[in-house]
Parts: sequence; structure tokens; C-alpha cells
Amino acid sequence: MQVRHGIAVSPGVAIGPAFVLGVEDFRIPKDSVSVDAVDVEVERLHAALEKVAQEIAANESLAAQHLGKEYASIFGAHLQFVRDPKLIEQIERRIRDDHESPEHASSQILRRYAKELQHLGDQYLAERAADIFDLERSLLRHLLGEQREELSHLTTEVIVLAYNLTPSETAGLNRKFVQGFATEKGGSTSHTAILAGALEIPAIVGVGDFLTDISGGETVILDGTEGRLIIGPDEKTLEKYRLIKERFQSKSQALRKLGVGQAITTDGVSIEVCGNIEFPEEADQCKERGADGIGLYRTEFLYLGAMGERSEEDHYQAYRKVIDTFGERPVTIRTLDVGADKIPGAMKHVYNEVSNPELGLRSIRVSLEYLELFKTQLRAILRAAVFGNARVMFPLISSIGEFRQARMVFRDVCEDLEEQKIEHNPHIPVGMMVEVPSAAIMAEEFAHEVDFFSIGTNDLIQYTLAADRSDPMVAKYYNGSDPSVLFLVRRVLFAARDAKLPVAVCGQMSSNPMFVPLLIGMGLRNLSVTPQSVPIIKQLVRNLSITECEELAQKCYQLDLARDIETFLRGELKRFLPDRDLP
Repeated sequence: MQVRHGIAVSPGVAIGPAFVLGVEDFRIPKDSVSVDAVDVEVERLHAALEKVAQEIAANESLAAQHLGKEYASIFGAHLQFVRDPKLIEQIERRIRDDHESPEHASSQILRRYAKELQHLGDQYLAERAADIFDLERSLLRHLLGEQREELSHLTTEVIVLAYNLTPSETAGLNRKFVQGFATEKGGSTSHTAILAGALEIPAIVGVGDFLTDISGGETVILDGTEGRLIIGPDEKTLEKYRLIKERFQSKSQALRKLGVGQAITTDGVSIEVCGNIEFPEEADQCKERGADGIGLYRTEFLYLGAMGERSEEDHYQAYRKVIDTFGERPVTIRTLDVGADKIPGAMKHVYNEVSNPELGLRSIRVSLEYLELFKTQLRAILRAAVFGNARVMFPLISSIGEFRQARMVFRDVCEDLEEQKIEHNPHIPVGMMVEVPSAAIMAEEFAHEVDFFSIGTNDLIQYTLAADRSDPMVAKYYNGSDPSVLFLVRRVLFAARDAKLPVAVCGQMSSNPMFVPLLIGMGLRNLSVTPQSVPIIKQLVRNLSITECEELAQKCYQLDLARDIETFLRGELKRFLPDRDLP
């Protein structure tokens, strides 16, 4: 049994067979081989090994003919390895003695060799581990035949393990079969992490190297609450986590009840708690948990992989579903925020040579570059807005000129709809996301241009502290408690207060109970949080007074180190949200 630790990004416990993504998406069966079938399975192994050997021999001959003997020797080494009697004997022994399937036995043995090479301390030998993984893929292909199973076409429940998952891959996970996932790479506020929460499946990111320690089909436990991955658990551990899983599910049901009713502080101030969503279907989850509306509808995740083919009607139907769910309660729709790690399939060619996507063509810049795409979305939003309380906001605005240009396109679309006599609502509020330092610094000037602000703390922290939010190597530098971040947030809140503009915080900071008293003390009265966080944040607000929050904020302003602010906030949270207030 091995225990690995990572960053917990979506709570809950999952127990099941591993689906190791990266081995050509093969699903490796761990079925026990009956005594009567052992000889047949061993023969199947030898047949597959022979086919792999023939392929390698053919490649060796081709390389010798076209590239020379030096390159052909690479395949010669592969051929020697796959015909090594010691290797074959070890795999056979697991089939005969342990009754493992040839797929599982061969994967276990080959990965053990690869891991040994990686830990010898020699760079050249460590790189040869990739050759063994290549042999593993070839052998599994022949053993499994037509049983290859793509990630999007799963038919049984699994836990997905991968080096990394892109947002589009995560969005495409089949929640019926994917019980959870863990990745070697990633940070707590990466888009993949955000999506895990939206899908409501347990997830861990930033585990570090662990894929060589596991084969597909092996039983794993994924604890998305504590950030723990247990490989090959014993029976005692399995039983323990089955009970933890049951308790978590019961507690989740009880927590939902806390979302009923308004969130009013002990001194009578109402705090609006809205939800952040990625998919239209999440609107129902937010409503069930007591959300006062939708503070952030991230529309891009609907269109990753197929954005170029989405029609105005596709957009319209997606927005109508959310607006209809909430009636007269506010629904804030963010225009497409693509780029960086969220790249639609139809636009991949644009980003092929981009060296730093976080500083390149993304978010509102994409919309202003591809105006027809932008206008299609705006038309759909304006049409859907007739049926409820919709608002639109532009992401990653960095200059006043940029906002004015986007608003001009918005007005052009209103005029087009008017001329075409298509029913729409041209009077919806138009706001902006504050996600880069330049926007926060110019907040007082922006206040004359916008109808509302929404502070996106995930990107604001990243750009302020120059720390990639998806890179675990710089995770210690990415900190919402940093005084510089709090200074910028406060600047925006004060500018909104002076201009009497609505302002919300919709980044991960608002979903973290530790920061809620501070944000309220700074003057915030509108939080937009993940659906799962709505009930607990509402309960926290009911335990607070504005006076206490303002005093807390004043103390934070006097501290100049992020760790001191974080320590202080954690201590105060225990006072505001004691365990007795939770189910």
C-alpha cells in the first residue's frame, strides 16, 4: 500500500479501479484468471509478445535501411528486452501463481522496470523508461485487441489518473463512470481544479510523479477532501474509507439545508450569496443549495472543442436554461474567456506557436479579434435577457480603451437586433471582470464606464504575484493573503462604494470561508461561490457582524506578511464558524 499526497480541489471519497490515462487510454483489466484458464492466458501472452517482437524487428530493418545501423540498434535493444527470458518468466509467474490477467501482470512488471531506471540517478537511463512505456503500449494493444477504451467512452466506473487533464478533457468526463481523478500536475485554482468542483467529483491535483507506481485496474482510494491518494489499499483501509465516504455523503445532504433562506449578519445586513457555474445543468444545483442567483456563468466550457460550430441558437438555449431556472434573480453571464489553457478545438492553430499563453491572446482580446464569434454570443445573451434578470460582463479587461471597444460592439449588436425586429433587452447592465493589476489600479476611472464590477481573484493573484496558478512548483508564491492582493481588492471595493456601483468577488477567495469575514469587512456585500460552498458560506455570514468584520479587516491591513494574515484569518474562522454550527 502506498499513500501519496496532493492538493485537494474537490471534496469527497472515491474507491475503485484505476484508469491510467496516457497508456493510449487502455483500460487494463485486473480480473482473476481461473486455474483452468492459466495455460490459455499464458499462450495469449506469448502470442502478443511475438507480435510485438515482429513489429520491432520490422522497424529495426526499416531503420537500418533508411537511417543506418546506429539508429537500428535502438530497436535491436527493444527486441532483446521483449524477448528476455527473465522478463517473460516474471510476467508468467504472476499469471500462474497470482492468477493475474496477462494485461495487468505485464503492466506491473514493465512499470517496475521503468521505475527502477528512473531512480538510478543516471539521466540517460532515466530517459530509457520512456522506451519501456512504449513497449507496454504495444503489448497492451495486442493483448486487448479491440477492447481499447477512450476516456469519453467509458462503460464502467473508474478513477482517472493522469499527468494532467486539460479543461476540455475535464469538461468531457462522463460523471456516470468517472468517480474521481488525480493528476501529477496542477494547482488549486487551475481551470481543471475549478471544473472538478463543478462536476462534483472528488479530485486531487499536483500529486507529483506517481503514474509509474500504478497499473490500470489496480484498486485506489482517492480522498478529495484531504488530498490523499492511496494505491493498493489493504482491507482495513478500504473499510475505513467506505465509512468515510458514507459519512461524507450524509453530511453533504445535511449541509444543503443551511442554504435555505437569506444570509443576514447578526446586525441585520443582508449579504447576497450567488453561485459560480460552468454548465447550464449546474443552475439547478445552485438553486437547490439556496443560491441567490448566478454571479458568474463561465460560458466557454460549453464550447471547448467545438466553438467554431456553435450557433446563436446553441448559445441562446444555454442561457435561457439558466435564466429560466432563476426567474427574476440575477444571472451574470461572462463572455467567452478562452485562451491560456482553455483553447477551443477550432482555434488550436492560433495558439500553436504561443510561448506564454497567459500573456497572449485570451479572454476579451479573443472576442475583439474574432468579432463574429463575439457578436453571435452577445446576440444570444440579449435575446435570452428578455426572460429574466440577466447581466453581461467582459473578462480580463486591462484598459479603458478595451472596455469601450467591447461596449461599442455590444451597442452595435443591439442596433442590429433592433433593425431586424428581433425581441431583445438592450438595457441589461454591462460590467467587467477585474482580474489584472492595471484594471484594479484604474478602478476609479473604470467606475465611470461600467455598470458593475466583479473581482476575479484567481487571475488577479496570479498576475499580481507573477505565480502561475496551475504550477505546483510556484504554489507557495500564489497566495490570496498577500498584502498586495488585498490592497488591490480593497481599491476596487472602495472605488465601487464611492461610485455607488454593485461589486462582487467571484474568484476562489470568496468560496474560502477563511476570507469571507475579511471581504465583508472591506465592504463586500455580494459573494459568488462554487455551488457546494453556498450553504456553508451562508451559515458563516449568519454568524458574523459587520462591526466584527471591519475590525478584523483593520487588523489585516496592519500586517505585512501573507503568512501572518493567513494565520490570523484561520484563527478567527474557528471563532466565527465553530464545528457545532455544522451538521
